[in-house]
Amino acid sequence: MQQNDKNSYDLIVITGPTATGKTRLAAELAHKLNGEIIGADSRQVYKNMDIGTGKDMVDYLVDGQQIPVHLVDKVEPGYEFNVFEFRQEFLKAFDDIRKRQKKAIMCGGSGLYIESALAGYKLFKVPEDKALRKHLNEFTHEELVEKLSELRPLHNTTDTTSRDRLIRAIEIDTFQQNLETPKAMSPDFSYIIFGLDFPRETIRQRITERLQNRLEAGMVDEIQRLLKSGLKPEKLIFYGLEYKYITLYVTGEISYDQMVGKLNTSIHQFAKRQMTWFRRMEKNGFKIHWIDGTLSNEEIINNIIDYL
Repeated sequence: MQQNDKNSYDLIVITGPTATGKTRLAAELAHKLNGEIIGADSRQVYKNMDIGTGKDMVDYLVDGQQIPVHLVDKVEPGYEFNVFEFRQEFLKAFDDIRKRQKKAIMCGGSGLYIESALAGYKLFKVPEDKALRKHLNEFTHEELVEKLSELRPLHNTTDTTSRDRLIRAIEIDTFQQNLETPKAMSPDFSYIIFGLDFPRETIRQRITERLQNRLEAGMVDEIQRLLKSGLKPEKLIFYGLEYKYITLYVTGEISYDQMVGKLNTSIHQFAKRQMTWFRRMEKNGFKIHWIDGTLSNEEIINNIIDYL
């Protein structure tokens, strides 16, 4: 991993848990450094999923200048974009920005995506194993969940929402376990990582306030439009958080108050999982420079520039 002590970084990474104002900060930094942004958010890659993913495009407008952004609005909703594809697209965008002698700034809270870009792991596109799939089709849903839990810890319920996702998850993990353990390789670029740090209670308040703002901005209407466009409820539920609970509300499975309560709790839990991932990254050798998020963006940017 190339993490220079000082100067000439090819890539600046802005990260942190949800609801910390990463996007606006990255846009203002890009404006200052003649840069462009590469999104590192597992849901903002989808078109027409705007309010629920926090895709605040107005944040990219700084002093009348539209900051270019890559890997946002990339694929159609319903498609299952994955980390393999992210790394391929990241490298394309990064090389394009670097060739044009602009500063590349990666911004987002998806630790897996960030790590895949920086670690240089050799990622494999896992092929379909027809024999394994035929064998797995003989098991009940509960037995499949148990098999997956034997392969790896179940950090969330995304892979257990349907038989197809369960079988694919088992297929992927079985394939990966039969490979040699991937080794981190140094990418051919230098980088520096900055994380926005807030007191836990402040994060909780920001999450709750942002949820109310998004609901008032028409987040329920957005999910209804996606369903009317032909997307099946299970496809939206796959994307989790806002799309999961609002879909359950719109389809009549839970009440509005239940939706708000469950969603608020789930986003808080999500923020904790993000911090757990960042701490694991640090243990694995990724240096994250944590900056007080309660400072003004101007102060934060000045702190960042002092590192460069």
